[in-house]
Amino acid sequence: MDFTTLIGIAFALAMDAFAVAVVSGITLKTITFRHIFRLSWHFGFFQALMPIVGWSAGLTFRSYIDQYDHWVAFGLLVFVGGNMIRNAFHHGQEEFNKNDTTRGKTLIILSVATSIDALAVGLSFSMLNISIWFPALIIGAVAAIFTIVGIQIGRSIGKSSYLCSCAEGLGGIVLIGIGLNILWEHGALEVFL
Repeated sequence: MDFTTLIGIAFALAMDAFAVAVVSGITLKTITFRHIFRLSWHFGFFQALMPIVGWSAGLTFRSYIDQYDHWVAFGLLVFVGGNMIRNAFHHGQEEFNKNDTTRGKTLIILSVATSIDALAVGLSFSMLNISIWFPALIIGAVAAIFTIVGIQIGRSIGKSSYLCSCAEGLGGIVLIGIGLNILWEHGALEVFL
């Protein structure tokens, strides 16, 4: 596999992480180096780890994972997005920053949800007998960089006082939208059309 193709794959896989990072940047009232580091480290780490896990699984589990990976990602994003929407209606501005998407369970859930597609890429690499180590490193690094850029863009957008008052709810809607897009890309919504 040539380097240009690998970069294209890494960019495509990083789009979900980028979108979630923008949402995180919008919803956090203040953003510190720790927020940026935690989010970019976890997203980059999981984006690098998942292809390795998929590659290791090889052909044995491919049919099982392909059938459900998009539903798992959708479920995780709807869970986090739904909580963000609920919190937007139940918390005042003083509690706005307590729902930090760069900490705890939420961070792990988002890391897994945004990297499940990378698992399928690892499975594909296994089928093609492509070594996974260098591609996993590139995929993880690109995801980390896109996350840093995304959270900075979200920070700029979130400075609008009007947007801040409803940012968490908007962020939840965006996460659910990302989940629906994942289902659309995998053809799971064709049944409803």
